[in-house]
Amino acid sequence: MPDFVWPVRVYWEDTDAGGVVYYANYLKFMERARSEWLRSLGVEQPLLAEQDGLVFVVRQVAVDYLKPARFDDALAVVCALAELNKASLTMSQRIERGGEPLVTAQVKIACVTRDAFRPAKIPVHIQQRLGC
Repeated sequence: MPDFVWPVRVYWEDTDAGGVVYYANYLKFMERARSEWLRSLGVEQPLLAEQDGLVFVVRQVAVDYLKPARFDDALAVVCALAELNKASLTMSQRIERGGEPLVTAQVKIACVTRDAFRPAKIPVHIQQRLGC
């Protein structure tokens, strides 16, 4: 499956007093890109919660901040499925400016029941959309 790329523009609200992106906002950019990646595959998370009683939650994140992004930068948030297990998936993500990596991350996403937050198997119809 090819990498998914989601464009992001840096606004003032994303930066600190020095005009540099606040570190936690990179995680927001990555979250948006993962949601759009799922949407592009036909996986609607509200329907997954409503019809299957399941949600995806972040279980673990390892982030490497390489270089800062600044106000008004045009960024690309790249997502790639690194690993798929029965009840989780791991995404390799990076944020680039003009092809230069600024932030890299490994994000483990767990599938859990909406009500009890207990681990649950990723439905077959979702696995198929992920290309497995």
